Amino acid sequence: MRETELEFPGRVLYLTEDPDKLKAQLYGGVDLPFDPAEKLIDNISTDELTPGWVCYYYDETLARYCLVGLRGGHVEKDAIKDGGFSVIVSGVSKGCGSSRETAPFSELKAGIRLVIAKNIEKIYGQNCQNIGLLTSTDFSLIPRIRKGEAIPIEEFTQGLDPIAAEIVRHGGLFAYNQARLAGRTAPPPLATKTRPMTLCEKIIAQRAIADAKTGRLGVAAVAPGDALFVRTDVRFSHEYVTPMAEALFKMGLGADAKITDPGSVFAFRDHLTFLDRVMPQKHIDMGLKEQAASLATVQERFTTQQGVRLYGEVERGGKTVGSEGICHNIVIEDLAEPGQLVIGTDSHTCMAGALGCFAFGVGSTDMANSWFTKDVRVKVPESVRVELTGELRPGVAAKDVMLHLLSDAFFKSGDGIGKVLEFGGPGTMALPLDERATLTNMAVEAGGFTGIIEADDVVVEHIHALRGTERERLRGQIVRADPGASYVKTFAIDLAAIEPTVATPGDPRNGVPLGAFRRQHGEVAVDIAYGGSCTGGKKADMDMYAEVVRKALDAGRALAAKTYIQFGSQRIRDYAEKMGYVQLFEQAGVELIDPSCGACIKAGPGVSFTKDEVTISAINRNFPGRSGPGQVYLASPYVVAASAFLGHVGGPDEL
Repeated sequence: MRETELEFPGRVLYLTEDPDKLKAQLYGGVDLPFDPAEKLIDNISTDELTPGWVCYYYDETLARYCLVGLRGGHVEKDAIKDGGFSVIVSGVSKGCGSSRETAPFSELKAGIRLVIAKNIEKIYGQNCQNIGLLTSTDFSLIPRIRKGEAIPIEEFTQGLDPIAAEIVRHGGLFAYNQARLAGRTAPPPLATKTRPMTLCEKIIAQRAIADAKTGRLGVAAVAPGDALFVRTDVRFSHEYVTPMAEALFKMGLGADAKITDPGSVFAFRDHLTFLDRVMPQKHIDMGLKEQAASLATVQERFTTQQGVRLYGEVERGGKTVGSEGICHNIVIEDLAEPGQLVIGTDSHTCMAGALGCFAFGVGSTDMANSWFTKDVRVKVPESVRVELTGELRPGVAAKDVMLHLLSDAFFKSGDGIGKVLEFGGPGTMALPLDERATLTNMAVEAGGFTGIIEADDVVVEHIHALRGTERERLRGQIVRADPGASYVKTFAIDLAAIEPTVATPGDPRNGVPLGAFRRQHGEVAVDIAYGGSCTGGKKADMDMYAEVVRKALDAGRALAAKTYIQFGSQRIRDYAEKMGYVQLFEQAGVELIDPSCGACIKAGPGVSFTKDEVTISAINRNFPGRSGPGQVYLASPYVVAASAFLGHVGGPDEL
């Protein structure tokens, strides 16, 4: 157990929007007075805490690069580590974006003991708890800390569920689990009585570990706020994270630790497949090319030792051409089933919720723990119901629905943090599976816990066709929300009223209808058009790109921007070949890219190289530094393809 009272003798760093004040703290030794009116930076993403290239490290080296990706470029290498800071303070929504545990780990190893912000994003906050980094949304702590007051540990457990509180008291997840396995602590028994439950609540109740000794699963009911451990069905990681999780696994359980049930564990070589094509010379000079390559080597060795299925690279024509597929696309194609519980070391694990399973991202420590126990802790989240009716108009896609939804004040204010987005209604169920997957994929952009859609025969037939799984077994696994289930908020959206929508640079929640965007900004010139990633590289997305490309070519137009289309998996590439899309795209001059995360994480063709470049992209997030230093506008495949020919942000109607 950590001490019951904590002191923070180091300095307090305010991540202020005023660059002069920020630099004065970092390099001038200036300690700012506490000023509640000081405008602090909002929406600091994990990409800013540890940019993609920093994540090639997975040890204490991360401390040297803490916050070097912060917008404005004012934080230099070693600035946080050498600044003597113990507290970092920022504004709304700290830790949005990727689930990378390297972000809080870099803060912890740089000497930070406490993170204070107006909201703490769900995955980032859980990662902080797991490694012993304290968080708080109580700004009144700051004057007390500045006076040298010892703060009771209970001030950092207020509002937490019992398990999270115990993890904080023990100083991290592994210390807590050692106490738990030794019988020195245990989660409190659930006392929730039978009640109508949402879709995710019902899956959690079915997968709840009712008796850790016998392995008995299932409880009568759960309710928001209940804390428990749940049994996982699928656990996966990728080369960006597997090495760090392995290090934590062996650190916590010993060098000879073995994965429990390796048949339900999967690994992917899908994030850095094309990194060598775009790595800047300065990073090569820093030795990062070799450091990044080592991640795949370490993962391959680990999976071989542990007997874990590795989805690796693919050869065509005698050379390596890309990955088997992006993890999220493969999970939907090969692995997840209705009613299951799926965890992955990636925030977009929620994409699998399109199959009617409870799928969510976790950090390295949670994954390392689950490799041994097969379980993961969950605080039952509140659910938001998104009821879709009507039909999308031609040229409008699920991506537009999500950009419209994310622009609502509920999500922009951070009220959506940690919530489940449960999509339903006749409009949802009329969408093809790929479009449903766009909805669940981008739930995390709302700060959400996950997204989920009730499975139906569309899902059953999809899985049966790809895997031969028995239809009746799949139907028997379908979970449905109960009538009368409680939702914290309900959105009713008529799909026919949705317009093509663009999210302006900086945040996926910056959505503006395309018509209003044109009136406000005029013709915004586009240098790069990128169609791909897990969100924009599905079969349905290929259909959309092809529809616009064919229309443009028939109109005698030529590409006016450098244009890329990247497939989400080899199956999707095969589909594009079969449909004649590959020939069509190549005829238009599009650069086609085999499956990999690539440009989405600034690790493949399609990235920008200067701040002045403008990208129109079908990816899911555009936080600062995402896809390069340039400005990234998010849009549907229709708008991305049209903009590529127009040379400015625009829709197919302009062709």
